[in-house]
Formats: sequence, C-alpha cells, structure tokens
Amino acid sequence: TRPEDLVITPVLTPDRRVDYRASTVVSAMVRGGVAVLDEGNRMPERAWASLAPLMDDRRYVESTVASIKVHAHPEFRLCVTMNTDASVYELPGYIQSRLKPRIDIVAAPWALQEQILRLKCPAVDDRLLADVFTLLKKRVKQGRHDSTRDMLSLAQYAQKLKQLGVGTPLARAAEQVLEDAVA
Repeated sequence: TRPEDLVITPVLTPDRRVDYRASTVVSAMVRGGVAVLDEGNRMPERAWASLAPLMDDRRYVESTVASIKVHAHPEFRLCVTMNTDASVYELPGYIQSRLKPRIDIVAAPWALQEQILRLKCPAVDDRLLADVFTLLKKRVKQGRHDSTRDMLSLAQYAQKLKQLGVGTPLARAAEQVLEDAVA
C-alpha cells in the first residue's frame, strides 16, 4: 500500500488529462462515514505516516500529489483490523498510540469452533473432522493459534486428499495449509 493509495491518486484519462481520485478513506472522511482498513499491519510505515494526522486531534490528511489538505467530517471514524502472524509489519509507536480504543478478538470456545467446522464442512467425514480437532487442540497447547479460515481450509483440503487416496491426508494438508505445521 502506497501513501497516495490511501489519500488521493492521479489517474490519466483517455483524453490525456489528469484526474484526481479520492480513496475510500477520503470519501468516508468527507461524508462522515466509517472507513475500515483490513489487515492494517500489512501496510508499511510510510503508508501509516500519511494517516497519522487523521488519527489524532488534527483530523486531516494531506495529498502531496494533489497539493491539498482534506479535513475529516466530525462523524468520521476509522477502524483498523490486524492479524498476528509472521507476515505483518510492526506498527510504529506513534500509530499504536493513536489506535484507541483497542478491541482484541479472542478465539471462540472449542464447542463453537467445532460447530462452525461441522456446518461449513458437511462433506468432511466425521473421523477426519475429529482428527482435525485433535490436531488443532494440540497446536493450541504448543502456542500456535490458527484462524477459523485456516481450520476450514485444513479440513476441506484433508478431505480432498483423502478422496484422492493420499496416505496421511491430514498431515499432508497441515504441511501445506498451516504455518509451522508439525502434524
């Protein structure tokens, strides 16, 4: 993500003029809406730097490309989601201090996770699903926390491998789907 992608981007028109297009963040700022930055900690620091004044009492962004300052509507809100895996950037301190309030989402209870997997993976046979749950619980005890998406992918992929006659389908699926897999 480049800083200008979060603010204003120049676009060359068919008649060779330059139009300036506001990002969804700027559109929400102007209208007083809500902007959601999904997986914000996948953005590099320079992208965050362009949003820093928006996230404090100044409540504006500057576009160096368009040479303008855009002030946020009083009702504008910014929401940022973040993941906790190895492929993310460490947020700079000046950004962490501006991300308030913070709501940590904890893993759902096992009974609910099992219910989700059973509902979303009806084609996965019961024995394989039980083995998936055993593996995932073992990984939690080892300090590895897999997302619901990872759990679904693991169960579905293991079932496909089993149908193809692959030996140890769960172990093979875990190697390819889960980070730091030790089946």
